[in-house]
Amino acid sequence: MSGTPVHGTWEPRPAARWEDSFLTGNGHHGALVSGDPNDDRVIVTHHTLVRPDGGSYRHPPELAAELPALQDRLLAGDLTAAEEFTDGRPLQWVRPFHPAFALRLKRPGTHSGSYRREVDFTTGEVTARTPDRTSRVFVSRADDVIVQHIAGPGLTLDLALDHRLPGVPPGLGVGHGAHLTPEGAALTLRARYPGSDRAYTGVTLAAVTGGTATLAAPGTRIEGAESVLLLTRVRRHTGELDAIEEFRALRDLPQAYDALLDRHLALHRTAYSRVTLDLGADPAERALPGSELLTRPQSPALLERLFAAGRYHLLSASGLLPPRLTGLWTGEWDTAWSGAFTTDANLNLQTASAAAAALPEVTEAQAGLIHGQLDDWRDNARAVFGARGIVAPAHTDGESGHAYHFSREYPLHLWTAGADWLLKPLVDHDETRGAQDPRTAEALAELACFYEDFLTRTDSDGRLVVVPSYSPENRPANGSWGAVNAAMDLSAARHALLTAADYHPERASTWRALADRLPPHRVNQDGALAEWAWPGLDDTYDHRHLSHLYGVWPLEEITPYDTPEWAEAAHRALALRGAENDSAHGHLHHALIAARLNDPARVTHALAQVLGGDFFHASLMSAHYPHRDVYNADAAHTLPAVLIEALVQSTPTRLVLLPARPEALEEGRLNGVRTRFGAEIDLVWSRDEATAVVRPTRTCRVDLRTPSGDGLSLDLVAGEDHVLSLRPW
Repeated sequence: MSGTPVHGTWEPRPAARWEDSFLTGNGHHGALVSGDPNDDRVIVTHHTLVRPDGGSYRHPPELAAELPALQDRLLAGDLTAAEEFTDGRPLQWVRPFHPAFALRLKRPGTHSGSYRREVDFTTGEVTARTPDRTSRVFVSRADDVIVQHIAGPGLTLDLALDHRLPGVPPGLGVGHGAHLTPEGAALTLRARYPGSDRAYTGVTLAAVTGGTATLAAPGTRIEGAESVLLLTRVRRHTGELDAIEEFRALRDLPQAYDALLDRHLALHRTAYSRVTLDLGADPAERALPGSELLTRPQSPALLERLFAAGRYHLLSASGLLPPRLTGLWTGEWDTAWSGAFTTDANLNLQTASAAAAALPEVTEAQAGLIHGQLDDWRDNARAVFGARGIVAPAHTDGESGHAYHFSREYPLHLWTAGADWLLKPLVDHDETRGAQDPRTAEALAELACFYEDFLTRTDSDGRLVVVPSYSPENRPANGSWGAVNAAMDLSAARHALLTAADYHPERASTWRALADRLPPHRVNQDGALAEWAWPGLDDTYDHRHLSHLYGVWPLEEITPYDTPEWAEAAHRALALRGAENDSAHGHLHHALIAARLNDPARVTHALAQVLGGDFFHASLMSAHYPHRDVYNADAAHTLPAVLIEALVQSTPTRLVLLPARPEALEEGRLNGVRTRFGAEIDLVWSRDEATAVVRPTRTCRVDLRTPSGDGLSLDLVAGEDHVLSLRPW
C-alpha cells in the first residue's frame, strides 16, 4: 500500500447551503462553518438548546390500572386491543433541537480569486483560505469554547450575532448588546423563547490585533487589523444570565489561538487517532475534494474518507450527550423529527462503533444521557406498567426521559426493550476495559427488577409472555401495532436478566431462572425467524427496521457458531426484509446484521445502496433519504461500525477475523481496534493472506474464527503480542 489516507476533506468553494458547511464540535458546542470570504457564517449550536413548546403532556400516561385487562384481551386473541391503551392525548413530539445564532463576519467589497476550504479531522479545525485572508475555527474540548481566528493584512470586518436563521419563531424575544473592551469588543445576544421564562444567551469576545474596533449596531466594526480572535459560548438558562461573568471567564482563557489549540489537541487528537483504516486507495483519488469523491461510490478512497469523517463527526458530537438525529448540528429551527434522540434504532446505530473503535468518550456521553434520566425512566415503568425498575422512551429531547411521544400507529409507550439496547454499549465498554462501572450495575439491577414485576403472564406451556409487546416500528400483517412476544422484546428481556445476573451474583439465580422461563424464538412458514413469537401473527417484511434480529446484532444470542439453526432462520429473515422507504439507517442496520451472519455479499450490497444513493453532503455529514433529503447523522456515524464489524468482531470469549469483508476491499490495514476480551488488534490483509497482531491487556483464552476454517483456541498473555498469519482464505 502506498501513501496514507487523508484525515480530512476539502472543497474549492464556500458552502452555498448550511448542510454543506464543515462541522466542528466538542460534544457541548457545535459550529457549522460556511467559509464564505465575503460573508462568513458560523452557525452556533449547543446540545441543551431545545425549544419549550408549552406542551401539557410531558409525563407518561397513567395506564397501569388498565394493564391487566389489556393483557387479557391480547392473550384471548383481540389483535387490536392495544389501540385503546392510551389516555387519549394527541401525538406530542419531544421539544425540538435548534441552532442558537450565526456568528456573522461581513467583509466590504467582494473577494474573487483562489479559494480553499478544509476540515482537518485530526485537529477539529475548519480552515478557509484566500490569497489575503485565512480563517480557522475549532471548538475546544479543553475549554468548551468556539474559537475563530481570522488573519490577513488590513482586515476590515463587520461582526454581529445574527439570530435570523430559517424557521426562527416570530415571537422569539431577542436583545443585542455590544461594548468595547481593552482587547477589542464584546457582543451578546439574548433570546427568550415565546411564552416561556426560558432563554439562552450567546457571548463573543473579540480580541483585535493591529487595528481598531468601533460599535456598529447590532455588533462591531473592525478596521485595519492584522488578526482577530473570537471566543464564543452559548448558555441556556431560566431568568437572567450574568453576561459579565461569562466575559470574564472568556478573558481568563489564553488569548492566543495556538495556545488554545494545543490544549484542545491533547484531548481531540488523542481520541481521533486511536483507530485508522487504510484501504490502499489511489493517491490521486485521495487528493480529490469530498464532493467529487462522492461521485465515485466504488472508490476505496471514498470509504477511507467516510470512515475517517464518521469517527470525527461521532467524536465531535459526543460529550455532554451522545449524537442526536442530526449529530450536534442544525442550521434551521424546523429540524426533522425534532432533532431528537431516537432510541429504537437511530442513536444505537450511531454509537455502535464506540467500544471497538476506541471512543470511550462516546460511551461516556451515552452514559450521561442514561443516568441523567433514570428518575424519568422509573416514572415510565410505574405509570404505564405498574412496575418497579426502568423503561426507556423511544424518543427524548435529552432533557426529559418520560415516555410521552406515542400514538395509535406508533404505540411507543408499549416498548420495553429500549433500556437494554441503550445499556448494551455501556456493558461492551466494561468488557473492553475489564472493569464494571457501578452505575451500569445499578441500572441493570433496576432493569431486571422491572422484568420481575412485568413478566407475570404465561402461555399454555407455562412459558412467560411479553404482553403487550411492540416491535419498532412495525406491525403484524394480520394484526395491530401492540402485540405479543415481539422477538426484540424476548431477546432484550433475556439479555437484560442474564447480564444483570453477571453483574450481581447475589441475585443471579433468581434472574437466570426468570430468563429461562422466556419462550424461544419462532420460525415462520417461510423458514425465517418470526418478528413475533406468537402463533397466528404474520410477518410484514417490507420495513426499514430490523428489530426482530436484535438477537443477532447488537446481541450475540444468535450466532453462526453457537446457534447455527437459529442463525440460518435469522439469515432467511434478513433476505426477506425489504428496504421500504430507503432510509440510510435501514441499509446500514441490514449491513451490521449481515456482517454478524458472515454474509459479505449483503454487506457489499447495503454499502452500495448508501454510497451510490447520494446520501452525503459535501460536509460528509449524511441525509436520512437518498438525494440528500433530510439532514441526518445515521449514515455518517454508523458507517465506521459496519466496516469494523465486517473485518473484526469480538465477544468476551471470541475473536472473529474477516467475517464479511466486501469483495471490493481487496487489501487494507485496520489499526487499533479494541476487543471485548481486552486486547488491541492491528489487521492487515490482501487478496491472498492476512496478518493480525493481537496485543492483550488481560490473560485469557478465546475462540478464534477465520474465513478459512473451524474455531481454534487462542491463549493470550497480558503484555505479550500474538501474531496470527491467516492463509489461504
